[in-house]
Amino acid sequence: MNADPTPLIFRWDLDKTYLLSEFESLREMMRIPFERAEDKVAAPGVAALIRGLRTTALGRGRAVRVYFLSASPPQIGRAIRRKLELDGILHDGIVFKDQLQRLFRGKFRHLREQVGYKLTELLKARQAEPPAAREYLFGDDWESDPLIYSLYADVVAGRVAPATLSELLQAARVDRPLIEEAVHLAAALPHADAVARIYINLERPTPPATLRVYGPRLVPSFNYFQTAACLFAEEALSAAGVGDVARELIEESGFTPIRLANSLDDVVRRGHLPAPMADLLRERLAIAGLLPAPARPRYRRWWRRSAPPAPAAPPAPPVEYRALVGAQEGAAE
Repeated sequence: MNADPTPLIFRWDLDKTYLLSEFESLREMMRIPFERAEDKVAAPGVAALIRGLRTTALGRGRAVRVYFLSASPPQIGRAIRRKLELDGILHDGIVFKDQLQRLFRGKFRHLREQVGYKLTELLKARQAEPPAAREYLFGDDWESDPLIYSLYADVVAGRVAPATLSELLQAARVDRPLIEEAVHLAAALPHADAVARIYINLERPTPPATLRVYGPRLVPSFNYFQTAACLFAEEALSAAGVGDVARELIEESGFTPIRLANSLDDVVRRGHLPAPMADLLRERLAIAGLLPAPARPRYRRWWRRSAPPAPAAPPAPPVEYRALVGAQEGAAE
């Protein structure tokens, strides 16, 4: 098999996406640098998913890279790298935010300002990749990942011009030096529709429907089995990889085959996973005992073949970033 030199890139947020971190208070935030790798807990199923994405890509002759972008301080770097090692995760780089330095400088507001920081780091990282590189982004609903990732995808695609980006970042009250850096980076990037999907792990009781404003590119998921199933449909993860995520959820987090089946039905109902792909997964995972046996699979397959093709979905409207930034700043006041 000839290797595909165009890399497949998976960019992960760290806290609330990979790790079940607690930083709701200043006290909890200050405690994070002193936690050991053994104290840190990965989100259920996420380690199996990250391992499976790399294995699938390499097995198909595809170059692959896994990066982490964190708003946590660099002082936790050693513990994080050790945690990734314990979980069997190979990675190609981690970027941290120097929170303690900002705290010592008295910049308390910037401790939670993530839009300028993350967007700038993403744009810098994009410059190091070939224009054809495809990306999948993974975040959570705790702070601003849906906005940051969507804005990044549209800047890279050329759908948000540098001048508009400057206006949006000013409205988001990003520091002037970061605005100038982001605009400079955006202007230098070759345009490419590079971001295939954005997956948002729902850590808060966020109704998934509230994230429809970001369009079909963004997929909210209640657990990493739903994320894995959608990545299977995207041909970024093998059925065996989905099975490993399901198995980890059952063996380590108390999921049952019925609960996983309900999760699969939910993500199909919300329109993020095509029903025929869900049927295929049901059959394969049922053989492994990870899902209940599908009811009357032959009838289901006949019905799928006989049903008229679904009409093509209309083009998604552009994301209304001005309204979203305004709403976010209004909620923060």
